[in-house]
Amino acid sequence: MGARRNPGGVDVRRAETQGYAADWARAVRRLGFVPLSLAETERLLLVQTIRLAQAVRAEPFSARPAEEVGRALVEAHLTEPQALEWTLHALGATFGRRVLCDGDRPADLADRIAALQGGLAAGFARALRDRTFSQQERIARSAWQARDEVEQALRESEARFRAVFTGAAIGIGIAGVDGRIIDVNQAFADMLGYSIEELREINVAALFHADDAAGMWELYQELVEGKHDAARVEKRYYRKDGSVVWTDLAVSLIRHEGRPRFTVAMMEDITERYQLQQRLRFQALHDPLTGLPNRTLFFETLGRVLDTADVGQRVGVCFLDLDGFKAINDSLGHDLGDRLLVMIGRRLAACVADHGHLVARMGGDEFVILVDGGDDTDDPVAVAEAALAAVAAPVHVGEHQLAVSASVGIVQCPASETTASELMKAADTTLYWAKAAGRGRWAVYDPERGARDIARSALVAGLPAALDRGEFVLHYQPIVSLLEGTMLAVEALVRWEHPELGLIGPDRFIGLAEETGLIVRLGEWVLRQACADAERWWREFPHAKLVVSVNLAARQADEPAIVDTVADALRTSGLPAELLQLELTESAVMGSAGEPLRSLHRLAALGVRLAVDDFGTGYSNLAYLRRLPIHCLKLAGPFVEGIRADGTDVAADHRDERIVDALVRLAHALELWVTAEAVETGVQAERLRALRCDTGQGRYFGAPAPADVITARLRGGGVPA
Repeated sequence: MGARRNPGGVDVRRAETQGYAADWARAVRRLGFVPLSLAETERLLLVQTIRLAQAVRAEPFSARPAEEVGRALVEAHLTEPQALEWTLHALGATFGRRVLCDGDRPADLADRIAALQGGLAAGFARALRDRTFSQQERIARSAWQARDEVEQALRESEARFRAVFTGAAIGIGIAGVDGRIIDVNQAFADMLGYSIEELREINVAALFHADDAAGMWELYQELVEGKHDAARVEKRYYRKDGSVVWTDLAVSLIRHEGRPRFTVAMMEDITERYQLQQRLRFQALHDPLTGLPNRTLFFETLGRVLDTADVGQRVGVCFLDLDGFKAINDSLGHDLGDRLLVMIGRRLAACVADHGHLVARMGGDEFVILVDGGDDTDDPVAVAEAALAAVAAPVHVGEHQLAVSASVGIVQCPASETTASELMKAADTTLYWAKAAGRGRWAVYDPERGARDIARSALVAGLPAALDRGEFVLHYQPIVSLLEGTMLAVEALVRWEHPELGLIGPDRFIGLAEETGLIVRLGEWVLRQACADAERWWREFPHAKLVVSVNLAARQADEPAIVDTVADALRTSGLPAELLQLELTESAVMGSAGEPLRSLHRLAALGVRLAVDDFGTGYSNLAYLRRLPIHCLKLAGPFVEGIRADGTDVAADHRDERIVDALVRLAHALELWVTAEAVETGVQAERLRALRCDTGQGRYFGAPAPADVITARLRGGGVPA
């Protein structure tokens, strides 16, 4: 094994020395925390190993280098007692054998190793003691410095608090848990109109507003009892002069050693903001024109009444609308109309002022009166009559004296059985009833009538979708020759296959379709479907030459495109024009002029037959009728019903028979075909035949039926069922 001479003149074995240092490093790392990496620890202990080897061979010998090694270990934070124990043991047991060459070991090696062990331990102990003393000194210095800093911070904090307390723009007050005011700043004193000295003699309870005193003292007691650490409220206070100041108050509890000691109140004057909020709220909840409560406030009040009503308590509303107000606006101007509304609003408020009922303007010329707590219907009825009387009194607006009337819808029911929206919906419906019945009157809500209106509205709403979904079907009623008994034509009658109500007749929805304008789309569908069915019959039974008769509503006849629509339906279906008959009511035909009259002539030019339905029910201008391109008159059902010959009224029966005879003669004189509707009995059919009526239609000849029933009848030769 090779050896070398180190710079100090001592021969050491390189590999063994490095191995010894590595074992030393691993031992100290295993036995305690070492802040150095393994490589750093090995380098440090290699240096110390060489220093110890040099100390063993030094002449004269001294153990002082071992003391430096012990101090170096402490300075490197290798201070674990077990690590020191391993170091001393290894120094005595293996150091000389592993680190020194055989020829370089002194004769007194054992004594020298022992001295080095003692020196290393002594140096380690002294260094550890010195470090402990140094740390204690630093801790003591830090403690004194911290105390000085705390005292300085406290003085600065007190100075800052005093500066903030004195110069703050918001009021700050400090009180004991008994409510006695300890100190306040100038802003607090100015806000309440006292001096600081006066407030120091006052208990906070003396400043509470009378309306808030009980609640505020309870809140203050909960605070000082420690139930809350802070509270914030908008609070009124009395000023020294008796006036009221609104404040935004924040109160905090100050504890000392866990016990409540003081309360700190910070108070900001928000009187102007509060007054602005009140003005804005008033504007938001009142009508700007009349000053009455508006729709929002009315519904808030109604909702509160319904929510807090006692069992069995009734609530009612009178929904009022001026009659003909639009005409006043249009003729006299909106400025005068607004002045009229102001006067009407004042009258309504005055007429119920003694009873405390709420009067609100809902918008436009609509007002509503909330009748709270009435026991029967007479109460809201009396209110409505008083309101109508107040409105009906002559109104002088500028140079005009106006006579105004109103209509009122009345609803009253137990508060527990309704909601605000349901109540107002019923009131609106009832107002519509009152207006429909005439001016200057009231109507009381009828649940059964309301249910019918709801059902009617549901049908109106469902009509467009039903047409899109194909829920409508056609039934056909035979029109039979009174002379031969054969079926010459059929009338197309629309039915609605409602998914919930079943098959609905036209009497329930045709009027609704006319009101909504859907009759144009529905009528076109009926026309095209009837032409398609008639084309199939013509193709299968060409000898029957069955005519299909389709009702044409007045609104359809007025459509500029009606001729094009009919022509397209014929072209699309392939039905010959002479097999299509269009029926118009007498009033629609007699009122035709201008473009509608030209449309009738253009339809006749297509080859289509035209018929006047329900003839005899309206005023007929016979000279005008003669100029129209009409082919057939359909006698109204009431005339035919009058010739039943059942013996109930013989005189009336003869009168109706003479009327029918005259109408038939008139139609034949105009070279028109005559069809009698509502033929129910064989006697009627015989008497109509005797009067030379051409064709008949009614349940005697067959009720309206689906197209396949007509097909079966044609296969049977077209005879009556």
